[in-house]
Amino acid sequence: MKKITTRFGEIEYDPANIIHFPEGLVGLEDLHDFIVMPNKKKGPLFWIQCVDHPEYAFVVTDPTNFFLDYAVPEPGEEILERLKAGKNSQLFVLAIVTVHPDQKITLNLKAPLFFAPESNRAVQVILENAPYDVRTPLPEVNASET
Repeated sequence: MKKITTRFGEIEYDPANIIHFPEGLVGLEDLHDFIVMPNKKKGPLFWIQCVDHPEYAFVVTDPTNFFLDYAVPEPGEEILERLKAGKNSQLFVLAIVTVHPDQKITLNLKAPLFFAPESNRAVQVILENAPYDVRTPLPEVNASET
């Protein structure tokens, strides 16, 4: 087991559970290794904590929890190779969540994270010709729909 000190306090983690981003994140290319933080609250959001630079942590979620019609193209050979995954490997698509100072919440649907649990590798991919935005607000919930 290893330990890091973060905004969440001292965290003990098993290096075998690190999620490795070979190229880092877009704009943060030197952030490579993350751990999933245990969720204290039930819900669709969770934290990934960088172990290379403990000052970085991100909230992520499965975007289909909020956008049922969110469709990401199947990853090509290059992405599968970066993930060390095969065509039939299980992959998860995640979106980085931002809570803005005005408490509005947005998801980065333009640059999702592909995660392959079999290899514990992930990559962030920019969807060039997709109709999504990096700051997509959560859908409004109509009181009559609840």
